Amino acid sequence: MKKSQVASIVVAGSLSMGAMSQPIKVQGPRLLVVNQGDKSLSVVDPATNKQVSVIDEQQTTMHGHEICVGAAKNIVYMPIYGSSGVGSPGLDGQEMIAIDWSSGKIVGKLDFGHGVRPHCVVYVPANKMLYVTTELDKTVTIVNPKTLKIVGTIPTGQEQSHMLAISRDGKLGYTANVGPGTVSVLDIKNRKTLKVIPISKGTQRIVLSPDDKWVFTSDTSEPRMAVIDTQTNEISKWIELPGNGYGSATTPDGKWLLVPIPGKSCVAVIDLKSLTVAKTIEVEKSPQELIVRPDGKFAYVASSSNKKVSVIDLSEWKMSDTIDVGNYPDGLAWAK
Repeated sequence: MKKSQVASIVVAGSLSMGAMSQPIKVQGPRLLVVNQGDKSLSVVDPATNKQVSVIDEQQTTMHGHEICVGAAKNIVYMPIYGSSGVGSPGLDGQEMIAIDWSSGKIVGKLDFGHGVRPHCVVYVPANKMLYVTTELDKTVTIVNPKTLKIVGTIPTGQEQSHMLAISRDGKLGYTANVGPGTVSVLDIKNRKTLKVIPISKGTQRIVLSPDDKWVFTSDTSEPRMAVIDTQTNEISKWIELPGNGYGSATTPDGKWLLVPIPGKSCVAVIDLKSLTVAKTIEVEKSPQELIVRPDGKFAYVASSSNKKVSVIDLSEWKMSDTIDVGNYPDGLAWAK
């Protein structure tokens, strides 16, 4: 779908701040998909697996990659990363926008003041704050979601701190530092780096287990995943994968870790008891980011090369459907 066609679906033209021709009728939860190539946000009805609306980011030369839902479930936060991928030359983003997905309105903006390539944003209920990776400053920036004001920063001590995971109690954070191939361990309360853990020649994405005992991050140079023990902040084990992994997510029951394998067009399912791959699931090509529905019944996988999101039935362990979205689907979020 061309961008001009996308815009006509929602507003018959580009969105202005707080303006929209017709509000979106909201009934039930929604899957939200960042379309990096179109600079837009797809709103998907999971009951029908259909895209019901598209929201324009209002960006011309730059685009967002990731989103998260805050305390108000209708508001999502999207850092505007820039015009390229991590470590590549291009324009450096310096904003984060707040979007009311239920109305299609951009309701706020934060300007970081200079190019920082803001990327991953995490809302922590325990702290009621947003934490945003700001790569070019080698920091995680702390933002008050109510005011969209910066209240502090945490140094990571590393280049390309791209993705972030934070413990449920809001005390510890972990960043995947792509180019250096390291993980920074952050003391969230005292705003300092506790340790930098060497992983490999390169690492990508990061996630905590539901009990916060383990941190998982993929090696981008070899088909394996590092398992970090959060008690020692050391690599405890390596899990062999069928190909180089990318994003990952755990099931709510803590039994499984799902890892998209872009080069194999599949998702590896890791048994978190044995820490081994139990099975693989064929999905649409170039799977990249994955999210598990809160009820644990389905997982959704963004396939960056073909404008689709694969739907995995976790009771049958197979792809049950696909969702047509925009160009280069990337970040995913679940909104109630």
